[in-house]
Amino acid sequence: MRETVGEHHPSCQLRDILDRVGDKWSVLVMDLLGGGPKRYSELQRAIEGISQRMLTLTLRSLERDGLVERTVTPTSPPRVDYDLTPVGRTLSSQVAGLIEWAERHREYVAAARLRYDAS
Repeated sequence: MRETVGEHHPSCQLRDILDRVGDKWSVLVMDLLGGGPKRYSELQRAIEGISQRMLTLTLRSLERDGLVERTVTPTSPPRVDYDLTPVGRTLSSQVAGLIEWAERHREYVAAARLRYDAS
């Protein structure tokens, strides 16, 4: 009898977490928040190409997963800050390493893609 892999199977749960933390927008948000709390507008200005809707969805997902916390300061207008949770901080150095690797090897990857596409 074959085992059925449902949503509560460990591999599905792991894949779900990797989908979240490996998403390009999540990686960029986590990297920015690794430098300390940021306001929504700071994040949006710093991440080229992200729409308001996608940034909102990404922040909500990271908050839901316990990696980002949202703090509202009751001013006029209200001030909203985002920061990494203690668990989010444990992931921050891994994310920074991934971004550093991508920056260091982006020219190599671009050249490899050109070679592959030409063949």
